[in-house]
Amino acid sequence: MDIFLHSLLRRCPSNGPCHRHPLIHPKTYDPCAAVTLKTRKGEVVIREDEQPKNARPEKIPHLKPAFREGGTVTPANSSSISDGAAALILTTRSHAEANGLPIRAVIKGHASHAHAPGWFATAPIPAAEKLLKKIDWEKDVVDLWEVNEAFAVVPMAFMRDMQISRDKMNVNGGACALGHPIGASGARILVTLLNAMETRDVRRGVATICIGGGEGTAIAIERT
Repeated sequence: MDIFLHSLLRRCPSNGPCHRHPLIHPKTYDPCAAVTLKTRKGEVVIREDEQPKNARPEKIPHLKPAFREGGTVTPANSSSISDGAAALILTTRSHAEANGLPIRAVIKGHASHAHAPGWFATAPIPAAEKLLKKIDWEKDVVDLWEVNEAFAVVPMAFMRDMQISRDKMNVNGGACALGHPIGASGARILVTLLNAMETRDVRRGVATICIGGGEGTAIAIERT
């Protein structure tokens, strides 16, 4: 992955996350539930995600490679391991309507792909291609894409190979800015995508995520 990343990032070592950090704004936090902690000094309410505040753009060009001498993967173009929990309600249309539940979107389909573990960062690409073929969507009908930014190279490779405009990709910032809560990221990127779709009043979106063993999975949603 480091060699592949070199070809995409050497011109600007942290182009991906540098571009995305400024996009984080209060609207991003709408789905976050406040947590109240009792301490010796009283109650503390945790409402905002601390991770985006940790960014220091002026230090990014000087960070050392994380994996090998002369490498391009640094803490700046990698997602941070963050704490997080998420919950979603998935049900049938009939059950939602019978119980007065708002239907924010419907799942149109999903697909997965697996190949060599060393190329896990590119697995979302064939997963998305399989998904689009499965549900008979052209890529141009997708209004927004949410590609989990485990490393900055993941959405960058996706945009390059799928010919996706940056204006449609991770529009509220990716995991390099928001963090990567293991076990919760799938729900996080889906809700981030849905919130962005609602804010922009667009209809169709695709979320995809890579997995360390060389796998990728993708899901398509459509607002009703």
